[in-house]
Formats: sequence, structure tokens, C-alpha cells
Amino acid sequence: MKKLVTIIVTAGVLFTSCSDFLTEIPKDEIAPSQFFKNPDHAYNAVNALYRSGLPSLFGGGVYSGSRIMLGPYTSGLVDNEYKGQEVHVQHVQQLTLNPVNMSSYLGGIWRDIYLGISRANNAIKYIPTTPGLPESEANKLMAEARFFRALNYYYLARFFGGVPLVTEPYESLENLYVERAPVNEVYALIVDDLRYAVQDGRLPNTVMGGNGNRITHGAAKALLAEVYLTMSGYPLQADHYADAAQQARSLINDGVFSLTPHDRNGAGEVIPSASAYNKARLADNLQNEHIYYFEYTVGIANSGYAQWAFPTNISPELEYAIANNAYAPTAELLEAYHPTEDLRGQEKQYFHSSFTRENGTVVNFQKAPHLWYDQEAAFETATSGKDLPIYTYANVLLIAAEAIALSEGVTAEAIDYLSQVRARAYWNQSTEAVKASLAGLTPQQFVEEVWKERLRELIFEFHVWFDIQRTRQFPVMANGAINFVDVVGHRNEFGSTYAEKHLLYPIPDDEMQRNPALEQNLGYTN
Repeated sequence: MKKLVTIIVTAGVLFTSCSDFLTEIPKDEIAPSQFFKNPDHAYNAVNALYRSGLPSLFGGGVYSGSRIMLGPYTSGLVDNEYKGQEVHVQHVQQLTLNPVNMSSYLGGIWRDIYLGISRANNAIKYIPTTPGLPESEANKLMAEARFFRALNYYYLARFFGGVPLVTEPYESLENLYVERAPVNEVYALIVDDLRYAVQDGRLPNTVMGGNGNRITHGAAKALLAEVYLTMSGYPLQADHYADAAQQARSLINDGVFSLTPHDRNGAGEVIPSASAYNKARLADNLQNEHIYYFEYTVGIANSGYAQWAFPTNISPELEYAIANNAYAPTAELLEAYHPTEDLRGQEKQYFHSSFTRENGTVVNFQKAPHLWYDQEAAFETATSGKDLPIYTYANVLLIAAEAIALSEGVTAEAIDYLSQVRARAYWNQSTEAVKASLAGLTPQQFVEEVWKERLRELIFEFHVWFDIQRTRQFPVMANGAINFVDVVGHRNEFGSTYAEKHLLYPIPDDEMQRNPALEQNLGYTN
């Protein structure tokens, strides 16, 4: 009995000691009770959202590619030279993915996005009560925070379907296990957040570069327009085409953004090295065209995309220790670009397969992304600071064209928006000729022309699998022509056939173990 008392007392001492330790304030961190005490804290809370959560998926390692490439890998239209060790690529290409073999990879995506949501929730709750923060600045920061919360949930919903809706900071152990909300409820929150962000006066109506590289009114409108377009397709099939058209049209009419033109010679011919696509490659970003981009700065946050502009066998020619064609266009993808009419498919536009050494000899290699080629980084510094576009004006024009066609018909306005994108790419055709080729199409025929340009134009913005998800149509290519077939039952380039379940990823097994309230996506249960 005496021994038992001794043990209990000892345990009590240990418990008290541990309790005291846990209540101590870490010297290298600001405790929650000390945060949001001045305007700098509010700005710091929002600044963190630019690098955490969904934006973190755009970074990555030379071998694995970026995690945002998972969708294009799933489409089978891009490949990765190192997929022998990067098995997530193999699993989605060959459709062998399941909750266990993708648990670590998908679990990382799940956790990181929810980290961004948690930080956004914290900012949204406490910014309004931050002492000394002017109302106009508080409104702007709240709009940015709600933009990022919407962005995070938007990608989560497209990855996994319905997910737990968490809208308050984690400040206790209550409500730790949250069930998955129906996907329509997730989208309702996304729309509510974005409608708040686009209200007049909350965000400046300018380019990101004119706003200290912060989120602008145009970025929120572009995202809201795309969300409405996505909601109109699968799985919701809610008719928000008119809403998508309204948001996209409003952004276009603001006149802040425009497509970058090609430079032409005296005869009016496009100068290939000074095309809009090479201007995008050479510039840090195109302020007039890139509505929202992920910012890189040499020495602070180096871009890895320049390493993915060459295949591995070219590594000895480069300053980089190794390159990897982590976003290699497959033969099928290259067939989407007409070999002579589409400038994007020409050598050293979207893709390249050679470079010339200083001694004049030419080195040939497998097709790789030319749009990410940074000559200084590749051959001198091994560091790139080129920003990565996430939402572009071309995307908005295509959203507007599709949404108008399906809500108002194939109007001259819808034709104009599509023709702006196509005429820039079809370098030997006039805008009038492109418009004439689109006139007289039915809404469905016209929309399929929009889908074709979304595939070709936005391939480096990683939308292809999301478009397949919402349309349930898979692009089949041949010599610049594209036809669409039902994705369910289609056999991809890697010999694997899509089933209904593949339109969503499985909930990671690790998350299923942590949260007993979760239910697995259909088709992935044993």
C-alpha cells in the first residue's frame, strides 16, 4: 500500500510538472494571447497565406514535380522521367491509386491545405478586433484572407469532393472530429467568401504588381467566375453559367488586363523569338495578363520550374546539378497543337527540343517545357526568380466565352472572347478569319471549341484534369484536331481505363485513421 501511494504521489508530481511546462510561453514564438495586438500582426497573419495552404502545392522538388501537377499526371497527358521513384505519378497514370498507396502523398496535400484554411480562419476571426488597424485596411486584409480560404476549399473539393467544413480556429479539443460536408455546402462557403472579397472597395482594382504583389479585385473576380463555371458542370450541375459570365464580363470590362501581343516585323509577320509566349517566358511576370501569380525571388524563394525545362540527359550541360522533365508533354498532348497553324506548338514556344551551345553546335533532346526555360538560371546561376502564373486573362476570356454561350447563346461577344485567344495562337490567320470559322456553331459545338483552347492555352496552369472532371469529357487528339469522348470508360495513353471513382482522389488512409467521422469516397472502400 505504501508503495502504491508513493507511485501516485510521484505521478502527481510528474503531472504537475508537465502541466507547468505546457503552460510556459515559448521564447521563440508569439503565443495566441499575444497575437493580433497591433496592425503588423494582422498583416503577418495574411502574409502567411500567400505561401501556405494551396499555394504551397505549386512548389516542389526536381524529381517529384510540383504537387499541383497531380491532375495533369492523372490525365495521362504529361509524364515525369523520374516516375520510377516518384510512384505517385505511376499510380495516377496507371489508375492503381488507393487510400493506402497514396496515403502519404495525398495526406500531405490534405494537411497542407487544411493548414492554409486554419490560418485563414484565424485571420478572419481576429482581424476585425485588431487594435489600431484602420477599417479600410481591415476590410482589405479580410478580403485577402477569405480569398485564400475559398481558394483552399475550391481545390480540396475538386480533389476529394465533400470535405469537413471548418470555419473557426482550432482553440480547443471540441469538435475535433468533423464529418464531411456535402459538396454543395463546400461550394456555398467558397462563393460566400469570394462574393465578400469582390465587393467594391475591399480590394484594389489593379494588377498585382501595382498592389505590392498582393491579391487584387481582379484575382477574386477571376476565381469566382471559374468557381461558378465549375459549379455548372459535374458533380453539382447547378446552372451558374450566367453568374460566371457576369463575373468574367465585369473583369474584362474593367479594362485592367489584356492579352500580350506578339511583336511583328515590317511585313507584319510574327517574330517567333518575340512572341507573346516568349515574352511570358522572359519576363518575371506579365502584369497585364497574369492576374494572380506565385511570386519567386532569387535568394529568398527560388523557383524550381527552370529545372523542369530540360530532360535529365541534358544535366551535364547545365549549372543545375540535375534537371528532370517532370512535366514532359506526351505525344498525345503534342498532337493537340496543329503542326503549322498553332504557334504554341512550334519549336521554342510552349515546348522546345534543342538548344545551341556557344560553339554553335546544336543539342537535341526530348520535348520539354520551353515556357519555363530560364537561360540565366540554366547556364549561369542555377537559381531562378521567375514568377509562376496561376490565373491569367486568357483563362478569363475562355470562361466568359463558354459561360455566355451556355447562358445567352453563341453571341458576337462570346465569339470575340474565344477568337482573341485563338487568333493570337493561330499566327497566320486574321482575327476576322478566326471569328468567321466560329460563326454559325451551335452552343455545344462552340463550347467544345472553347474546351480545345483551354487544353492548349492553359496547359501550364494545370487546369486540364479539372476540366475533364467538370465536363466528364476526355480530349482525344490527332494532328491538331481534338474530339471529346466520355471520360468514364476511356483508355488513357498509359493503357488504363477511367472508372467513375477516378474522378475524385481517395481520402488518405492516414486521415481516415485520425478522424473516425470521415467516410471514404465511393469505389475506394474494400
